[in-house]
Amino acid sequence: MENQKTITALNKLIEINNDRIEGYETASKETESAELKALFNGLSFTSNSNVTELRAEVLRLGGKPEEGTRVTGKFFRVWMDVKAAFTGNDRHAILSSCEFGEDKALETYEEVLDNGSDLTVEQRAMIVKQQANLRGDHNEVKSLRDASE
Repeated sequence: MENQKTITALNKLIEINNDRIEGYETASKETESAELKALFNGLSFTSNSNVTELRAEVLRLGGKPEEGTRVTGKFFRVWMDVKAAFTGNDRHAILSSCEFGEDKALETYEEVLDNGSDLTVEQRAMIVKQQANLRGDHNEVKSLRDASE
């Protein structure tokens, strides 16, 4: 399939967004804080929107959209750190773990853009827009983390 490289790249972005959704759903269940629940719901919403766009593009290209997560290695440990932080109710630790996850999402987008010579102008624009939204989420988490010190 001639679009396979592009489909693989887009599926990588679906996966990191699925990771993010799962992570924030877990985090939301673990906190008693209404403020953090609202934050996590908003962060999940960003990734749900991204996944909807990415899946549509994969289908348009004739591919099968990724359904799972990467729950491996560092990203999985981040969410375990978040859960551990909740048990101690340490807001700074919670937000630090969230920021680490946000960094991983941004790194994945950067990697896809850096290696995306097969992306069309429209696909690149979609990915750059999503990356900007994720960067905004990252900056919000970082700002809240810094204010919690």
